[in-house]
Amino acid sequence: MKNYGVIFSLFLYLFLFGIKSSTYAQSSPVMYFCTRYDSKLGEVGISDRFTVGYLTIMVKSDKPMNLSDVFIEFDKYNPKENKFEFYKRFNYIISPDQSYVFFTRNQENDLRFEEPGIYRVFLLNNEGDTVTSALIEIISDTSSKENQKTK
Repeated sequence: MKNYGVIFSLFLYLFLFGIKSSTYAQSSPVMYFCTRYDSKLGEVGISDRFTVGYLTIMVKSDKPMNLSDVFIEFDKYNPKENKFEFYKRFNYIISPDQSYVFFTRNQENDLRFEEPGIYRVFLLNNEGDTVTSALIEIISDTSSKENQKTK
């Protein structure tokens, strides 16, 4: 009977610890991707898989991010080396009170993926520290058309 009490206590501890961990899962900014941002519709075409070309990067936080000079960095996965390697970096200026921001192409930054592959995308502060990151898959236009034919 003592064993059941110990097992139950251990289970209860792990269960409560798991709840506490999941409570804080969204305590930092979250990054995700869409084809474009529209002032009336919001995010259009949210996904983590896109064809080569331009996209929009969204970042949401529960509180102001206190950032002004930031970078969006793309690292591309190199399967031969089994690691991510630097691909591109773009500089943006945002307002420190923003808790919701989108990054899209402009005159200085194209946010274009030219090659299919797996990419790790970072939002970096002005010191180069990671604020948030996410993975994205870029496929060729022909892969997209072939997938649509089989559906």
